[in-house]
Amino acid sequence: MSASQTPVRVVLCWHMHQPHYFDRESNQYQLPWTYLHAIKDYVDMAAIIEATDGARAVVNFAPTLLEQIDDYAQQVNGFLTQDKPLKDPLLNALVSPALPAEPEQCLSIIKACLRANRERLINRFKPYKRLAKMADFIDNKTEYLAYLSSEYFADILTWYHLAWIGETVRRKDKRIKRLMKKAHGYTLKDRCELLTIIGELLDKVLPMYRRLAEEGKVELSVTPYAHPIVPLLLDIESTHEAMPDADLPILHQYPGGEERSRWHIHEGLRVFEEHFGFRPKGCWPSEGAVSEAALRLFDEEGFSWVATGESVLRHSLAHLDGDHPACIHRPYQLGDTPVQCFFRDDGLSDLIGFTYANWHADDAVNNLVHHIENIADACAHEPNRVISIILDGENAWEYYPENGYYFLSALYERLAQHKTIELTTFEKVQQAEPKPYSLNRLVAGSWVYGTFSTWIGDADKNRGWDYLIEAKQCFDKVISSGRLNEQQQREAERQMAICEGSDWFWWFGDYNPSDSVKDFDRLYRLQLAELYRILGEPPPEHLTQVISQGGGGKVETGGVMRRGKEA
Repeated sequence: MSASQTPVRVVLCWHMHQPHYFDRESNQYQLPWTYLHAIKDYVDMAAIIEATDGARAVVNFAPTLLEQIDDYAQQVNGFLTQDKPLKDPLLNALVSPALPAEPEQCLSIIKACLRANRERLINRFKPYKRLAKMADFIDNKTEYLAYLSSEYFADILTWYHLAWIGETVRRKDKRIKRLMKKAHGYTLKDRCELLTIIGELLDKVLPMYRRLAEEGKVELSVTPYAHPIVPLLLDIESTHEAMPDADLPILHQYPGGEERSRWHIHEGLRVFEEHFGFRPKGCWPSEGAVSEAALRLFDEEGFSWVATGESVLRHSLAHLDGDHPACIHRPYQLGDTPVQCFFRDDGLSDLIGFTYANWHADDAVNNLVHHIENIADACAHEPNRVISIILDGENAWEYYPENGYYFLSALYERLAQHKTIELTTFEKVQQAEPKPYSLNRLVAGSWVYGTFSTWIGDADKNRGWDYLIEAKQCFDKVISSGRLNEQQQREAERQMAICEGSDWFWWFGDYNPSDSVKDFDRLYRLQLAELYRILGEPPPEHLTQVISQGGGGKVETGGVMRRGKEA
């Protein structure tokens, strides 16, 4: 069979990630996005794949997300069976017998219960929409709060969580249907029943993916433990490969960066195996960030494939000796480094992430398939054709009707049944023994523009790196002193890793909305301060000061692959 007669292989890869929201000092989660995405997006994705014959996907999990889902499941179970306190303020408010009376607490709940897509999650449900209109009228006018009864807070908390329930659950669970039909006047018993459902979803979501992996419908892959930018840990100056004029932090090298990178990989693999029972073959590096040094490190650690953004490939092809390949949709290798690299088709991925939400599901799927067919024709003589569609598995669906239920169902069904498309996984592609195209150079970069501009290079982001490097120097000094016992050292290593995550730097800068920047700025400084406390050192005074103010309006989705909550 000629290449033109062979079905084109298509891989759908969904990256599931949330940063570490838990603050050890307060013993509370600072933001609720982990459990909300779990009961909505992670549950729906697994259920739709399971329900569709021939569906295949790669699902990548960040290990800190796995830990937090597990912790939430244990929290809810502990509350329901042993009356143990919940560590999430919003969940705690949902089932509190005495709803708050203090104005600041009341306003906090109201604001939290409005942090959802207005069109798709709030206005969709008339009772919720009515509650939101009342909240809009109050805004920050504390003098009006006295007119709100405890029933109002019970209802808005209940509707907020009902709106975040996955569509596949909403359509089948009789308890959810009954709670929605009730519409208002929710009792403590109702709210505890809703928490029970949330607990059940948190309990089952990771076993669902494990079962899908065992059945061969899903390939599970992993990201280094706390989602660090590995190329920057290895060499901050790799920034200049794609951004020659970028400003850098005060120190141009991260202390002990290779050791820390390996720690993140090893710990990530440990957590992954603990939850899924096997070692993954593939890795979506945090932010799709790669460099030659990082790629060799992933190879040394036993990964058979990694994936990144198309712009990284295009920057690298510019340095290729001779002619560029006519078709870029194929696996690649860096010289003789065995690990294979797959590159995200930015155009197709962004259509799903940012364009199709306002289309009819069938029209959107038809349009995507048409683009795939065109690529297949353009690459007709390439025997190793593979189109990699890689994007956030979370935030996009909040912008789709019914949480993307119709689009995802139609997408999997159409691709699975298409005669000239083979819906597959990266592992299956490798089992077919393709011949990767060799690159003589890999330009360091990420999935965003093929650069690291989202995480380093401007004043606020560089200041964040300065604080991190200062904390790492303190970490090294204390660890080398030998004054920490084994348990304290493990806690310090884990907290150091949390501070090394990519999310903090993503949010710094004046192009992000001030409210979101405020949340992540504060949490980053809390995490750094906690590291100093574990080390037995006083946190620097500058950690009491804001790093970045933000200032943009509503976050535009273009170029935003995923975050806990954009707006």
